[in-house]
Amino acid sequence: MQEVVKKLIELGKTISTMESCTGGGVANAITNIEGVSAAIKFSAVTYSNEFKIKMGVNKDTIDKYTVYSKEVAREMSKAISNFANSDYGVGVTGKLKRFDKNNLYGEDDAIFIAIYDKTKDQIHDFKVKATANTRVENKAIVISTIEKELLKILNEND
Repeated sequence: MQEVVKKLIELGKTISTMESCTGGGVANAITNIEGVSAAIKFSAVTYSNEFKIKMGVNKDTIDKYTVYSKEVAREMSKAISNFANSDYGVGVTGKLKRFDKNNLYGEDDAIFIAIYDKTKDQIHDFKVKATANTRVENKAIVISTIEKELLKILNEND
């Protein structure tokens, strides 16, 4: 995330994250970089539907598309950006090769990522498959994808 943080600071932009399956891994990767306090505003780990809703995700969206959907990731990214008043918001939801008895729908190996660009009022979304054998490895795949996509978006806005 070093290049992402460097670019955010260079552009005078800020970022916030709302994460589910990555459990704060994106925020952790960002905050591991020296000087990041100039770029990160807020992060939330919203494992439960209850807290996704409290943070601004529409319950009707969860009910219609399931919590494991690009629609929910999109709402997460926009909600966290608006909540924190940050230039970019990252939303992550999905299953890392696991069955969820509380949310029976959705693929057990699909992770949905959305990056909201407040300046352009534009959402970039991506779907990643959990292909590794362990939860830690699958989180790393997701975080790496977010890093690459954030860098592309930031370079487009340069």
